[in-house]
Amino acid sequence: MLFKKIVPQRLLHEGLFLSAEKSPDKVAVIAEGHSYTYSELVDSVLKLSNALMLRGFVRGDRCVIYMDNTWPCVVSIYATLLSGGVFVVVNPQTKKDKLEYILNDCSASTLITDAHLHNVFSEVVDEVRSLKCVITSGDMSEIDSSAIEAFDDVVNESSGVFPYTAGIANDLSALIYTSGSTGNPKGVMHTHSTMVFALNSLIEYLRLSSEDRLLVVLPLAFDYGLYQLLMSVQLGATLVLERSFTYPAQIFKRMEEASVTVFPGVPTIFSMLLSMHKRKEISFPSVTRITNTAAALPPDYIDSLKEIFPSALIYKMYGLTECKRVCYLEPELLEKKPSSVGKAIPGTEVFILDAQGNKVLPGETGMLYVRGSHVMLGYWNQEELSDEVLVDGYFPGEKILCTNDWFKMDEEGDLYFQGRSDDIIKTRGEKVSPVEVENVIYGIKGVLEAAVIGVDDEMIGEAVKCFLVIEKGSDLSLMQIKKVCVEKLENFMVPKYFEVVDELPKTNTGKISKKDIK
Repeated sequence: MLFKKIVPQRLLHEGLFLSAEKSPDKVAVIAEGHSYTYSELVDSVLKLSNALMLRGFVRGDRCVIYMDNTWPCVVSIYATLLSGGVFVVVNPQTKKDKLEYILNDCSASTLITDAHLHNVFSEVVDEVRSLKCVITSGDMSEIDSSAIEAFDDVVNESSGVFPYTAGIANDLSALIYTSGSTGNPKGVMHTHSTMVFALNSLIEYLRLSSEDRLLVVLPLAFDYGLYQLLMSVQLGATLVLERSFTYPAQIFKRMEEASVTVFPGVPTIFSMLLSMHKRKEISFPSVTRITNTAAALPPDYIDSLKEIFPSALIYKMYGLTECKRVCYLEPELLEKKPSSVGKAIPGTEVFILDAQGNKVLPGETGMLYVRGSHVMLGYWNQEELSDEVLVDGYFPGEKILCTNDWFKMDEEGDLYFQGRSDDIIKTRGEKVSPVEVENVIYGIKGVLEAAVIGVDDEMIGEAVKCFLVIEKGSDLSLMQIKKVCVEKLENFMVPKYFEVVDELPKTNTGKISKKDIK
């Protein structure tokens, strides 16, 4: 096997080759119970990269990876990077309209997907002129198209020769799509430089090593899930990759078999764990770190989590896709500051400003700003939106990130989340655009008006709630409305609550006033 000597690391995928050079026979990924070594990962990545380039994939091309958490998904991410491209991981829950939008928005040249998703992607590929090839993993017996190639055939057709691809740290490495206030998702642009910096900062404060075994049950389309993979490979550690947390008993068995040491979760997952623990005690003494982000971890969860994970440090964190992670609370401060999300991650800084741009005093509320090498380049094809959140920094030409979140800071510099300043709803670790949900609901015959807001929910941060005005005489039911939402929206975007009202409050200009609804 040919390895390229890489010192120092500049590109994101170079971490894979460094890890493989050190420990070629070590297990890199355990996916659905099957173990793959670093040598096998490099071999598959080299082969797929060569195959992509033979199909016209060039530096800077975008590859959309619309897949479950699987071995082919891992291979596809690193093969795209090695080919000089930009990977775009899309949640497999994504429906036709959004998938088509993302493919066209980023002018994807390649789509790598799963056969079981063919009912969605088969309706889309002909509408995307930029696509050069479509590669599908899994059983293709129901796919009737000679233009769609089988993943295994593509990988096995090529030799594992190390391809030469030019690239520098300022090149784009990933587009991570997140909900936007306009109703269409925004492609957050991250470079090799921003992602390598973020990786090393996360690894430092989480105190990770090559001996760790990280569990992933969160989608790799969610940056929290994605970075578990990237950190594990960067370290030369082992990743235990699961499609979801749907079958806890199976995951518990895998955790015990693999002696998992790192358990990243969100409050919904921890709530399920606590519920199961009450019925029958469970314990995972091998786990040494628990991490939580996306929504606040309720303080009363802590004692029970310590029973389930008796050896673990518990990390509370806050972040956003635009810079990956903002801050974390040292686990030793958890009992002293249970409602804090801590200080800025290593190598970065944060500050809180009032409406006039002045720093606020400790205990006062203001807008949180982030400064560091982990801040995104901007939103793909969205210059105006980029300018709204990337504002002038300390030095000419420098940009810092406005989070659009209200915070306060204590005398010791630890942060406390106070609320969002925009309409975006953060639920189950994902961002939901109310406009996107409203657009689907307005397309239902019989709906006169609709307003979607977030309401407090201890388990998931915020729950999506929709207020509706139904046309007089319509026999439209809430069950019918929910059915359409399930068909058109990802699961986490479907409103948890619906409420029919006679009218919605309006502003003086006639717009629906969500402030008055709340």
